[in-house]
Amino acid sequence: MSGSNSSAPSAAERGDPLVQMSVHSLPSAPQADLGQRTRLGRLKMLLVWAICATPVVASYLTYYVVRPEGRANYGTLILPMRDMPADASLPLKDLQNQPVAASSLKGQWLLVTVAGGACDAACEQHLYYQRQVRETLGKDKDRVDRVWLITDDAPVRDAIKPGLEGTTVLRTPESDLAKWFTPEAGQPLSAHFYLVDPKGAWMMRFPAQPDMSKVKRDLSRLMKANDSWDEAGR
Repeated sequence: MSGSNSSAPSAAERGDPLVQMSVHSLPSAPQADLGQRTRLGRLKMLLVWAICATPVVASYLTYYVVRPEGRANYGTLILPMRDMPADASLPLKDLQNQPVAASSLKGQWLLVTVAGGACDAACEQHLYYQRQVRETLGKDKDRVDRVWLITDDAPVRDAIKPGLEGTTVLRTPESDLAKWFTPEAGQPLSAHFYLVDPKGAWMMRFPAQPDMSKVKRDLSRLMKANDSWDEAGR
């Protein structure tokens, strides 16, 4: 019949919904891989930083934070720690009146005593205790320097000079030293031992008339907590 061979409308022309569905493309494999590699790279960088910083951070956390019952420190922790003043703010001179840079003291733990050059009986006892407690540290003693800071122009008596072997003896005005160290209320600067870490930060003050067995205990714990990164010598 005429018109019998006209073609029927296609499924698309009829608007068949199964044919008209939209297809959205997915991210290509290379783009997805690039994002994953970027994330992995960042994680690796953070891991490297954490590994490098862990020994120093852990040693201070061990001493300052993780202190179980029965392990309280004897000395007073200085928080926040007080950085060593700049060379110009803490003028130092040796016994030959030659200038010494304060920054040259960094690199070792410092057990510091403060007194006038005449050195009375209390001063002599401090210098004796200073020598003795360092010796009791055994293999760690070379990580600790003994320092006597003289706050006046009085000459050092010959009678005490033999006991000063191995001690760093320097002069500095008390007014300048007070920018760094402060004593307990009602005590003079000379009443205490002051402990300075290898980075030059004052971090502990021991009581007047100290129990040296407890001072030694604190020092031993600090040496143990920091032995992963702090070595003998400057």
